[in-house]
Amino acid sequence: MKNQLMLLIAFAFVFKVTAQTTIIPNDDRRVITTGIPFVLIASDARAASMGDMGVATSVDAFSQQWNSSKYAFSETKSGVAVSYTPYLSKLVNDIFLGNVTYFNRLDEKSAFAASFRYFSIGDIEFRDNELSDALILRPNELTLDVSYALRLSNQFAMSVAMRYLRSDLRLGGFTDGDAAAANTFGVDISGYYQSEEEAYADFNGRWRMGFALQNIGPKFKYDQGGEENFQPTNLRLGAGFDFIFDQYNKVCVTAEVAKLLVPTPPQLGDEYNYTDNNSNGRYDEDVDTKGTLVQEDVIYKGKSQDVNFLSGIFQSFNDAPDGFSEELKEFTWSLGAEYVYQDSFAFRAGYFNESEEKGARKFLALGAGFKANVVNIDLSYLFSAAKVQSPLENTLRFSLTFNIGAGEYREY
Repeated sequence: MKNQLMLLIAFAFVFKVTAQTTIIPNDDRRVITTGIPFVLIASDARAASMGDMGVATSVDAFSQQWNSSKYAFSETKSGVAVSYTPYLSKLVNDIFLGNVTYFNRLDEKSAFAASFRYFSIGDIEFRDNELSDALILRPNELTLDVSYALRLSNQFAMSVAMRYLRSDLRLGGFTDGDAAAANTFGVDISGYYQSEEEAYADFNGRWRMGFALQNIGPKFKYDQGGEENFQPTNLRLGAGFDFIFDQYNKVCVTAEVAKLLVPTPPQLGDEYNYTDNNSNGRYDEDVDTKGTLVQEDVIYKGKSQDVNFLSGIFQSFNDAPDGFSEELKEFTWSLGAEYVYQDSFAFRAGYFNESEEKGARKFLALGAGFKANVVNIDLSYLFSAAKVQSPLENTLRFSLTFNIGAGEYREY
């Protein structure tokens, strides 16, 4: 009886040991990805030349993409703006981002704006074989949005924008009956503060601050059984200061940070049975014996991305597998400066930085602006500073603005 009892205890111990499992990490890539990412590309030359920023810069016709509450401070009654941005211009000549924006300051306190952005991925040719006729597809994405801005005080305004987003990337759509263009909607909430002009020792100055929560909306998918995609929900915060030296010369400096409010992909691993040879309750690679595979691609660290978009916004602040230090790496930052002479000529420069582990975008941008009567022309050029080549590297971008009723409103 005693021997049988000892045998039973030994069997239970062995069973307990061999039944343990461990997760061995196999994936350390945690770059955040979303659907319809083209909406994060700066579509106007002024913002592009200052490091892809616009939430706290002074108002211009393209404020719709960055912070539509700025329209409530426009000294121009209304305007129409168009822009053209070549994409991957070193490889092809038919991929581009286009933008058309209209704004109208309704009265002293409110403004309205609408814009249309179109991203063409060019012509893609499909053939069943070398003898078949070619089928030409033109994948594209677009957004259509409207906004309303209201001044809540002399120095502060807020805005709400509604956006329709459509992504038609069905490269296999002619053979896949389930594939369809993806459609969804999003909301922007933004605010902008612009101080009165104040006198300092050798110059006058003006403070600017802004925030924007962009593309708040439901997830979407391209086919019935496909994976749901998050929108590029984004938080932007910025501040700047205008050095007004005299009636002809002004220098504006601005800083901005941004973060995608989308869950961080967890670190994945494979789950294995193992024998705990040293009985310490954990898997030691050089000591314990790895057994059979239990399950592939399970969460090793972090949280699941299988949540709705609202939960995803809050989760995005505390779900990085490596904790707070990794959360900080998910912020991008920009620094930009603009010299303006007689409100007729502007020279601009900016720098954009993103963590090596979260996309590795780094670039320096330069640009200029010219104003003649009611027309503004803006140009920008990008120099990549990253190991990964930018699709916009060495690309010249153009923007054109037609001002209607310039100077109808005076802020100071």
